[in-house]
Amino acid sequence: MAMQSCTNFLRCVAAVVLFTACAWANDHHRLNGVWQLIPARSEFNGEPVVQTGSVTINDREGNVFVQRNFNFDAPEQSTASSFTTDSRHNATIKEPGFRSKAKWEGHALTVTTTRNGETTMERYSLRDDGTMMLQVDRPGHQPETLYFQHQ
Repeated sequence: MAMQSCTNFLRCVAAVVLFTACAWANDHHRLNGVWQLIPARSEFNGEPVVQTGSVTINDREGNVFVQRNFNFDAPEQSTASSFTTDSRHNATIKEPGFRSKAKWEGHALTVTTTRNGETTMERYSLRDDGTMMLQVDRPGHQPETLYFQHQ
């Protein structure tokens, strides 16, 4: 009887582990697609306000593609910024003066980028209301929180 109880317990544990893994994978795929910035909801904390922006995420069987396009409009200048990370999960892109790494940490996609000795951390995650939240941490700057809606 004790052997049957142990077997049933192990089956329950295996089912829970499988369910948890499937739930995490589902979150990963739910971030896939093109996301449009919601400027009015975003918190720029003193940084230049982004007028328009989009983020494209595509996790294809462990290959993570993240492309960001932002337009900053000031009274005397307009700047566009575009940046792409495309690598296998937990792999690192390395070029002279540049390094970028995308990896999943639970339900969040984290992209760490080092340019000219400065490291920026981006965390992409889904919110309960269906929006995507991007938290940006850069050295010498206040953290920024940007919100996006799925296109």
